[in-house]
Amino acid sequence: MNRAFFEALIDYAGLFPPAQLPMREAAANYARYRESPESWMLAKFVVPIARANDVDLTFPLSVLSSGDFAADAQLLEKLPNAGAIEIKTSHASQIESAMWSLPKNIDKYFEITDLSLIPVIADYSARAKIRTGGVTPDAFPSAEYIAQFLIACARENVAFKATAGLHHPLRCYRPLTYSSDAPAGWMYGFLNVFAAAALARDASIDDLRPVLLAENLDGIPQAAMRQRGLAISFGSCSFEEPVADLKALGIL
Repeated sequence: MNRAFFEALIDYAGLFPPAQLPMREAAANYARYRESPESWMLAKFVVPIARANDVDLTFPLSVLSSGDFAADAQLLEKLPNAGAIEIKTSHASQIESAMWSLPKNIDKYFEITDLSLIPVIADYSARAKIRTGGVTPDAFPSAEYIAQFLIACARENVAFKATAGLHHPLRCYRPLTYSSDAPAGWMYGFLNVFAAAALARDASIDDLRPVLLAENLDGIPQAAMRQRGLAISFGSCSFEEPVADLKALGIL
């Protein structure tokens, strides 16, 4: 195992679907994970900015923007433990407004679907965010789209995080929520996405597609798991599932 590939890998998002835990339970989980043998894999606690004051001040936070950047900036002044903010955006003007309004010393992740915005993100030395799934099959983007995102980030030297649908290391067919009647679907694995990211600088969509769709370790180039490069972390409402799966694969 290359420890550097997995260090500070998982932003814990227990407040969000499909887990959608109450704050008390999500915070207790995070505190417990910080004391676990795998704590070195744990990154930030993800929380809507309006609820950030409800979180232990010792928790490193990634806050979700309210969309009102002036109000966000005022709240961030009182949140010394907030190291990142995540912002949904669809226009270059929103990126510009956020960059002018928000504190300079916090990492800014712009969640986009329009890949033409990646050069704009690069111009501001900000970071991108890709949504790789959800609670219904139609929420999962195509492998071609993910490959295009990774290639664009590599070309512009834009760091990124991923979120949603990456509970497991490898692509698999699973229920998409914890409900007994949950729909099932194909989920990408975080090893698939981050290994593809490591290869993206010199790759084509056709090169990355089989890596993204690999269902076992044979399909993941080991050389791509030496470092994460531009891939910073992924948000997951479970910390235990990724850890347990890595142990089952013999990686941890």
